Amino acid sequence: MVKYNHLFFDLDRTIWDFEKNSTETLLELLKEFGLDKRGSLTDDAFIKMYKKINHKLWQEYGKGNISKNQLRSERFYQSLLHFSIDEKDLSVTLNDLYVQRCSSKTNLVPHSKEILEYLSKSYILHIITNGFIEAQNLKLEKSGIRPFFSEVIIADEVGVTKPDPRIFHHAIESSSAELNESIMIGDDFEADVLGAKNVGMDQIYYKKEASDIEKEQATFTIEHLAELRDIL
Repeated sequence: MVKYNHLFFDLDRTIWDFEKNSTETLLELLKEFGLDKRGSLTDDAFIKMYKKINHKLWQEYGKGNISKNQLRSERFYQSLLHFSIDEKDLSVTLNDLYVQRCSSKTNLVPHSKEILEYLSKSYILHIITNGFIEAQNLKLEKSGIRPFFSEVIIADEVGVTKPDPRIFHHAIESSSAELNESIMIGDDFEADVLGAKNVGMDQIYYKKEASDIEKEQATFTIEHLAELRDIL
C-alpha cells in the first residue's frame, strides 16, 4: 500500500455537518422573523427552495459567473420571492445572520473527531475548502477541530475553487508536500475526486448516496468516515 504523509480533507459535508447546521439555522431564522406564518411559506418548503437556489448560485460562483457578494445577496432574496415576499432588506439581514450563526454551529459528521485524532498521530492533516474565509475559519474554531490541521487552504483566499488544478498545486506548495505522498478526502466527486485526480493526487471519495459513479473511478471509496481506518 502507498505510504501517505499528507492528508487533504474537504470541510463541508465531509467533516463539518453542513446539512444539519444549515437546517438548524434556517429553522431558527424562519421562526425568529415569523416567516413560517406568512402566506404559503412553510419551513420545509422554504428550506427546500433555499437549498436549490443556494446550490445553483454556488455552481455559478464556482464557474466565475457571479461574485461572492452576488451569491450572498441573491440566495435569500430569490428564495423569499418564490413565496411572494419581495423584501431586499430582509434578505440581506437573513443572510448576514445565517452566515454568522450557521458557521458558529458545531455539529460534525459522525466519527469526524475520533478519526481526526486517530489520523493525526501518523499523518499531517490539511483542509482544502471552497467556502468563504470568514465562515470556514469560524467553523473550524467553534467546532474545535482547527488544531488538527497544519494548513487550511480556502478558495476565497486563493482566488480559485476546486476542481481548478491551481488550488491543489497551491495546497501542495503551501504544505511542503509531494503529490505522490498526498491524498484528497472529500464528498464532492467533481471538486474533490476529479480535481485531485487531474493533478495526479490520489483520492478517497466519501460517497454518501447511491449513484452511478463507479468505485473504481476513485483511488478509494468509503461510505463512512470510520472506514478510513481500513485505508490509512
